[in-house]
Amino acid sequence: MRKDQLHTLPYLRQVRSQLRSNMTPAEEELWSLLRKYKLGSRKFRRQHNIGSYIVDFYCASEKLVIEVDGSVHDRPEAIANDLLRDETLQHLGYTVVRIRNSEVFEQPEQVLQKIAATFISI
Repeated sequence: MRKDQLHTLPYLRQVRSQLRSNMTPAEEELWSLLRKYKLGSRKFRRQHNIGSYIVDFYCASEKLVIEVDGSVHDRPEAIANDLLRDETLQHLGYTVVRIRNSEVFEQPEQVLQKIAATFISI
């Protein structure tokens, strides 16, 4: 797969649309904090595909992936899948930040600081 095709897989278009329409409460909350260039004037996309992975949030200018994780990610098979996914994305040059659902609701300012700390230039 060519690098320019990583973000434009047509067969994932409908899946991405469904995921955007059915975001979790934590994803909706974080989206309200990130959308419209609210964090460091960075543009974020939600439910964006990178290769065959659909990531929760993506900032192209920073090559940054943000994943919002609930308790389903605590199961051993999910942990293994997340690790492989993160390693693959990192190998492609992306930074991956994982945030717990509870953090989004209980510590939104710390979540934004954690994300902003990954920016190449602030």
